[in-house]
Amino acid sequence: MADPIVVPRSEHSLSRSHIDPDALKVLYRLHKFDHIAYMVGGSVRDLLIGRRPKDFDIGTSAHPNQIKRLFRNCWIIGRRFRLAHVKFGPKTIEVATFRKLVTPGSEGDPDPAPPAESESKTQPQPGSRVIQRDNTFGTPEEDAFRRDFTVNALFYDIATFSIIDYVGGLKDLEAGLIRCIGDPGERFLEDPVRMLRAVALAARLDFKIERPIMDAIAKHRAEIRQAAPPRMLEELYKILRGGSAERTLRDLGEARLLAQISPELHRHRSDAMWRSLHALDAYRARFDSAPATLTNPILLGSLVAPIGLLPGRHADPLTLGALPVARGQVESLRQIISMQDRLLDPELPERAKRGLTHRSVFDEALTWLEIHGGAPVAHERWRDFVAHMGERPAPTDRRPRRPRRRRRRKPRTTEES
Repeated sequence: MADPIVVPRSEHSLSRSHIDPDALKVLYRLHKFDHIAYMVGGSVRDLLIGRRPKDFDIGTSAHPNQIKRLFRNCWIIGRRFRLAHVKFGPKTIEVATFRKLVTPGSEGDPDPAPPAESESKTQPQPGSRVIQRDNTFGTPEEDAFRRDFTVNALFYDIATFSIIDYVGGLKDLEAGLIRCIGDPGERFLEDPVRMLRAVALAARLDFKIERPIMDAIAKHRAEIRQAAPPRMLEELYKILRGGSAERTLRDLGEARLLAQISPELHRHRSDAMWRSLHALDAYRARFDSAPATLTNPILLGSLVAPIGLLPGRHADPLTLGALPVARGQVESLRQIISMQDRLLDPELPERAKRGLTHRSVFDEALTWLEIHGGAPVAHERWRDFVAHMGERPAPTDRRPRRPRRRRRRKPRTTEES
């Protein structure tokens, strides 16, 4: 391994003023207790190209249990990949110990912890080369070489404020190129989800994908079915929430990865789907980060409703390949869409309007109207109505009952005693 490129603070644009203050607190405290502490991955990449990161991840030489001892607001999560989550109110700063690349079957865990009951119990298929656990700790250099793409392997050192590049990520960032670290075929067999991430990352950054990656995807795309379905569903929601859903889904279709993830979505690709995803991306572009209004039912509906895949109330469950779509989210989506005609009705009586505001999906229905309704006047009318309503009264179905009168007990007579 060659010496890294180290770019001093005077020669790069990444400023601490652009880093989340709570992430800085974590970096400073780790450094104070003599641990190596780097900001890593996508946060460094995004700040160097002038984008706002969606999160700030930290890499350190401290082991998970050492991190926990430094932060009272810290929780250790995961088994396949053990992480420390440092909580600041609703915000989470993710801290990972530096790891090194391992081969399937040789995974170790120098800092063991009992598995959580909620963790996946799926077992790898015989002959699978997917790495099931990744807790073999290493050096910063080893950690850089085990990452997926060069632009995701850049480090920011809080001790010197310099950028550290072991893999040529700065050059690829300047060239707008997504390039694998190591052989793409090997890396995709270790973790097939990397194929999906390569396409999504290129779409989000408007970068090109190097030819060896596309060749490896064409050869190994069926391996993506080995990935855990809940993880794949989470990745799909990330794409829909990320602001480049239309381009990413188009590119996944062209790479024939979408056919492996969900044959139903691949077969039903159409202009209606692209218009819906374009509207979703336009809404997302209004915010610096993904807003809370983009709930899973809204994202799911933006994908399946325009192409007729949303089943009726008494029909078979929604099927998207092996993706485990929650029935509750499908039911919420049905209610959201069923409310649209009433939201568009300018003659709706006030009592009926107030009744709609009590529905559990009312806020999501307004978001759907704003994104897909094509009726800004109706949306503004509802916003004004809610604003002038004041505090919404709690729904009630019956009149208040009169208090019950207590019946006085008769005094006991002498004979009874």
